[in-house]
Amino acid sequence: MAISAERVKRLEDKVIQIQKDICVTTSKIGYSHLGGGMSMTDMAVALYYDFLNFDPTNPEKPDRDRFILSKGHCSHCLYNIFVDLGMYTKEELWNEYNQVGGRFGMHPNCHYLKGIEASTGSLGHGLPLAVGFALAARMNHKNYRVIVMVGDGELDEGSNWEALMCATQYQLGNLYLIVDKNNFQIGGSTDEIMTLNPLEKRLETFGWDTITIKDGHNMTEILEALDSLSKPDSQVSRRPVAIISNTIKGKGLIGGLENTADSHIGMMPTEEYLKDTMSNIEQIRMERRG
Repeated sequence: MAISAERVKRLEDKVIQIQKDICVTTSKIGYSHLGGGMSMTDMAVALYYDFLNFDPTNPEKPDRDRFILSKGHCSHCLYNIFVDLGMYTKEELWNEYNQVGGRFGMHPNCHYLKGIEASTGSLGHGLPLAVGFALAARMNHKNYRVIVMVGDGELDEGSNWEALMCATQYQLGNLYLIVDKNNFQIGGSTDEIMTLNPLEKRLETFGWDTITIKDGHNMTEILEALDSLSKPDSQVSRRPVAIISNTIKGKGLIGGLENTADSHIGMMPTEEYLKDTMSNIEQIRMERRG
C-alpha cells in the first residue's frame, strides 16, 4: 500500500517539533546525550504517533505494545514525546531531569515513570530484556509486539549477541529489533572502534530477518519498513526481525556537531546557538518540502 503524503507530512512535522523540544530541554537542563537523541527522533516519532499500540492515557494497558529503549542515555527523546502526548509537563521534565529525587533520570527508570517499560542505560541489557518480554507474551498467550531500539555502538556488548541467538532459538516472531546506526559512539566512529559491517549479514547469520532503511531520516522509508512487519502472533514460530536504520549522529545540530562523536554528550552553550540550531532544524523541514 502506498504511503500517503499527508501521513508523511504529519509525522515529519512532529519530528521537527520533537527535535526542537529536545534542544530546548537541553538548554534548560544543561546537557544531554544530544547526538543519539537527534538521530533516533524520526523512528521514535513514527513508532509513538503511528505504529505502536500505545495509549498515553492508559500506558499500562495489558495488551499494549512494549517498546524498550536500550540506548537509555537518549531518554530525553522519549521524555519529550511523553510530554507532547500529555503524560507529563515540560516544567516537570525541566525541573526533575537528572536531579536527586527526580523521576526523569538521564537513564530511564520504569519504577518512576509510566510509559517506560524497562530501566535501561547499562548498555547491552535492553535486548536480553526484550527477549524475556517476548517469551512472556508467548507463555501468557498475548499478541503484543516487543520492540527494542539499540545503538550501533551498543552492539559491542556481547550480551546482545547472546540475546540474538536466544531469540532465534525460540523463534520469537513477536520480537523486533531496531538498530539506530549512526556510526559513532562516545569514543569515536564505530568502524574504528569495533566495526559491525556487514551488519545485515551478521544478523542474518544469527538467524534474523533484516530490513535496511537507507536513510533513517526519510519518513517514507521508515513507514514502509514498519508497514511491512507481520501482525504479531506470539504463538507462531518465525524468525525475529531486525530493522537497521542508517541515521546521522546529531541530526540537525550546527557547529560541526552533526555526524561526529563530539555530539554524543552536548549542550546548548548560548541562547544564540540555540536560536541558530532551531533555525537549522526548521530549514530541514523546508528541504523536505522540496
